[in-house]
Amino acid sequence: MQSLESNALEPTKAELKNASFKTRMLRYLPVYGLVILTALLIVLFSILLPNTFPTMLNLRALISDKAIIALLSLGAMIPMAAGRIDLTVGYGIVLWHILAISLQTIYDLPWPVAVVIVLLLGLLSGFLNGWLVEVARIDSFIATLGTGTVLYALALWHTGGRQMVGTLPDNFLSLNGTFVLGLPITGFYVLAITLTMWIVFEYTPIGRYLYAIGANQRAAQLNGIPTHKFVVGAFMTSGFLTAFAGVLLASKLRIGQASVGLEFLLPALVGAFLGSTTIKPGRVNVWGTIVGVAILAVGISGIQQFGGSFWVEPMFNGVTLLIAIGIAGYAQRRKGAKK
Repeated sequence: MQSLESNALEPTKAELKNASFKTRMLRYLPVYGLVILTALLIVLFSILLPNTFPTMLNLRALISDKAIIALLSLGAMIPMAAGRIDLTVGYGIVLWHILAISLQTIYDLPWPVAVVIVLLLGLLSGFLNGWLVEVARIDSFIATLGTGTVLYALALWHTGGRQMVGTLPDNFLSLNGTFVLGLPITGFYVLAITLTMWIVFEYTPIGRYLYAIGANQRAAQLNGIPTHKFVVGAFMTSGFLTAFAGVLLASKLRIGQASVGLEFLLPALVGAFLGSTTIKPGRVNVWGTIVGVAILAVGISGIQQFGGSFWVEPMFNGVTLLIAIGIAGYAQRRKGAKK
């Protein structure tokens, strides 16, 4: 069973060939509406909060706070391209950031070894998810919810409900704490991974195969695409990015605790879902995902600087997701009515 279906809704050259200016703008609105809204929010908050919002300090804070969510969103969008969903992006990061610390502080492993072990375990968890979905034929929502809950339980068992603390090497802390050109290095990690994924999805057979599987797996199989291999690979890549995000979270927090991590699940999935409503509406895509994370970051930061309460962030996440899906649905109905 497929949890998601991918059908791109961006306007074609044939549609726009003889269209009026108004028609062109209406067709491009669902494509770039979220980008325009993000830019308008930046301008609005910069005018209303000139002393705090349009500052280098706020930019650094936004990058530092949302880089991990961006990595998780990018990880989640890979299985989404193949018509699946991966909930372990929110559960796995709990265990991975704890292990990244405990392997160093309890088992005295060098930090590069600890990082490699965590990344390999992330790949292994992704392989398990892929096996459950493709071989055991369990719906991806149920399968990843189950494995994610197991990973969270392992985190609770490993910590015993206590914080994992200890002295960590400076080189490990610099994975998150370094600044490049005045900006957190985590932003450059996100940029490098984004560019790599964009090239893979747009200019290689891997991306085309994943989109084909997401649109119609049976048709993809009949065209000779080894769908099982690509779906398992998508989950493994998602697991790897989740583990990498866990390593960065450990480097940032310097302590490991099971109460940290689950709060990333909703914004990570919201960012990935928002990515399917912009740039290429109806189809998850890399730059759309980054825009989705950006609008969450900008909107929440601006509202909080106005004195928004603690419930503002989940409220904004949910409302933004509903609005974006509504825009995409409107575009799909308009396109369907013209056929």
